[in-house]
Amino acid sequence: MTKQPDHISKKQFMEELQRYRKGSVTRRHFLNVTGLGAASAVLGAAVPGLRPRPAFAAGEIGDRVVLATWPNYHDPENFDAFTEATGAHVQVNVFGSNEEMLAKLQAGATGWDVFVPTNYTITTYVGEDLIEPLDTALLPNYDPNAYDPRFAEAGSVDGKLYAVPKDWGTTGFVVNTDHTGGKTLDSWKGFFDITRDTFSGRTMVHDYQLTTIGNALKYFDYSFNSVDPAELADAEKLLIECKPHLFAISSDYQPSMRNGDAWMSMAWTGDGKQLNADIPAIIYVLGKEGGEIWSDYYAVPKGAPHRAAAYALINFLLDPKVNAKEVLAHGYPSADAHTNALLPESLLNDPILYPAQELLSPLEFGAAVTLTDPNRAELMARFKSA
Repeated sequence: MTKQPDHISKKQFMEELQRYRKGSVTRRHFLNVTGLGAASAVLGAAVPGLRPRPAFAAGEIGDRVVLATWPNYHDPENFDAFTEATGAHVQVNVFGSNEEMLAKLQAGATGWDVFVPTNYTITTYVGEDLIEPLDTALLPNYDPNAYDPRFAEAGSVDGKLYAVPKDWGTTGFVVNTDHTGGKTLDSWKGFFDITRDTFSGRTMVHDYQLTTIGNALKYFDYSFNSVDPAELADAEKLLIECKPHLFAISSDYQPSMRNGDAWMSMAWTGDGKQLNADIPAIIYVLGKEGGEIWSDYYAVPKGAPHRAAAYALINFLLDPKVNAKEVLAHGYPSADAHTNALLPESLLNDPILYPAQELLSPLEFGAAVTLTDPNRAELMARFKSA
């Protein structure tokens, strides 16, 4: 291996390698931050998918497909298999919020072929003509009858299908119980209170207004989706009070939780499962006051530069055998009955993936109004700059 540059330690290198393998960062980011761009040809054999196939190896769909998605959200081995089967390299771009994704699409020329929006955003994309109706003839693996309607219906707007289900989950928090004396937390009140006390400097919140503001609203037992100015003012006061006690504001929190810099973070289902599986002291908690339940989708933006490759990738990932590998890797539950039939009972009965009904009942799906509400956007901006 080429010598690592002076500015990155061995520990940092391994963290970045882990992030790349989990799909948290792009190939370009990994090569740039580690200084290994010139060595990518050598590393290609050691790191699956690091070296894209040359253009001449590509088939009818072209030599690449660009996927915009969330951190730690795919099995890289599936991308390798797709490349092997089609000749098209999967370039992964990671984002931390739906607002970030919307802003980039509104600005135009993202280069994305496939993206992964959350349920409450799809009507906005349709309204702004940023997303194309899907041609199901190009998605033979899509079986609409196989999906739980709760996690599929948001993909259709005015009778047209714009997005197909990827998976679903909840938004809670992870806490390392090695630092709580083995005690567990069970509420958003406990989350924010301990942040300002014994966990000062060790807590992370999302760089994502929906969840960070939404969970602060739950501290007061307000709706997760509230746009009421008085209720938002209470949430802002709480977040501003917590700001000096935070370790970071980031939607990519796994590295800091794993290396011990952070002891607690807002988290999504799959990250909670991944962290708990590797470090059992880290548990995933749904606040008893409520919070978010969500579903994510695959969609094709208008003007996708590699449209044929986009449909090929979505269809590949909808294959139940491929999707089962995805679920086993990322820990997010599938809404597809064909996929679930291939999963072990232990996973289907996992309380992180499938919480008890009393914990699910208070959860809310995100509301479309929160995506574009100026008061929530301005609140988040003030919080981050405080």
